[in-house]
Amino acid sequence: MKQQGERMPHCADCTIEQTICRYEDGKGPVYCPTLNLSDAIKLSLEEYKDGNLKFAANASIQEAECYVNGEKDNPHARYAVKPRIQETIEFAHKMGYKRLGLAFCAGLRHEAKIVSDILKQQGFEVASVICKVGRTPKEFLGLAEEQKITPGEFEAMCSPITQAKLLNSAGTEFNILLGLCVGHDSLMMRFSEALCTVLVAKDRVTGHNPLAAIQMHHSYYKKLNEEKFNRGGKVRVSIEGEA
Repeated sequence: MKQQGERMPHCADCTIEQTICRYEDGKGPVYCPTLNLSDAIKLSLEEYKDGNLKFAANASIQEAECYVNGEKDNPHARYAVKPRIQETIEFAHKMGYKRLGLAFCAGLRHEAKIVSDILKQQGFEVASVICKVGRTPKEFLGLAEEQKITPGEFEAMCSPITQAKLLNSAGTEFNILLGLCVGHDSLMMRFSEALCTVLVAKDRVTGHNPLAAIQMHHSYYKKLNEEKFNRGGKVRVSIEGEA
């Protein structure tokens, strides 16, 4: 799809401090969508009026409530005070949700139990579905033995579409993703009838903190810039219980 004026937005490349998207007297680069794609922006705002206004409003309210002013002499000083699990709980209460869905990775089943218990203590009904539900063999996907984690052994595939369908049938109003693999999370969100949020983004190396590698891209993770990653093969590391 061609963007208006043949200009594709590149907001991540913007180096302007006082940007037009945040300040009334701000400025923007030549590729600025706020300046160049006003028609598309206006059309997108109509979607908020189509049943999404309450959800978006509560999301903004929740954002503001995650900070407190910490200095009397500086009213602009703000301190974050709420972890994401607390944000998720408070947001679900704001929306009036009663039944939540939890789609989790088998490698995080212990954490999923903790999250489920916390949500129940906070007054929610919780429907939870593990990624391996159905015990469907990976051969269903057309995978060869060498494409498994442990070749020669039975391996159940992760089935995010099944997770989504089962949570749909359970009538969940809001679904929480806990550590689903890259791609599996995409399918879960695509087939979920309820809106979703990600509580944990899977990162097997950094203890599920993907930002760690990005923050260290000039030091320990220089390979992110310097290496061309293998697009077809993989390094085989078998971790018991991991998916």
